[in-house]
Amino acid sequence: MINLLPPDVKQNISYARQNTKLSKWALACLAGMAGTGVVILFGLFYINQSIRSYSSQIDKTNQGLGAQKLEETQKSVQEISDNLKLVVQVLSREILFSKLIKQIGTAIPSSAVLTDLKIAKTSGGIDLTAVATDYNTATQVQLNLQDPANKIFDKADLINVTCGSSSSANPRYPCTVTIRAQFAKSNPFLFINTTAPKGNN
Repeated sequence: MINLLPPDVKQNISYARQNTKLSKWALACLAGMAGTGVVILFGLFYINQSIRSYSSQIDKTNQGLGAQKLEETQKSVQEISDNLKLVVQVLSREILFSKLIKQIGTAIPSSAVLTDLKIAKTSGGIDLTAVATDYNTATQVQLNLQDPANKIFDKADLINVTCGSSSSANPRYPCTVTIRAQFAKSNPFLFINTTAPKGNN
């Protein structure tokens, strides 16, 4: 088939076809750019949301760690305070312990010997054990310790008295007496005295 169209018409048709192809490519490029823009916008939105979420988690974690450190610090301060109180009590006991033992020794009858002393409470009382030559001397230990003139105890309760050859390791003292005594409030030999001497700060 012979194309008898004039050259100008042929050229216009060719340009029209090329323009159609270019238009399709341009539309495809625009669509691709729009899709890329949507993806970028979605990515930025997702990143911002993730950053906010992680920041919130970090803030909560920091607050939790701060609270834990505060509790640990308060606990450490309390332990230090308790240790200081214990040290003060121990030092106070050591200062007056020898004087207290000496005063108790003067209250023990000559035929008895103090063998054990257990502190029940800091300002409460003590359990004492002594050995004696006979039953009467053993009970006299309780009476002497309870005597207000000794300024040691308000009361001294007789817990147990046993006499026999096997009750004591020393045959000279066959009787053993156990006494639970309560410190007098005005006792000057207390480990930690409840009434401080006048004139001292």
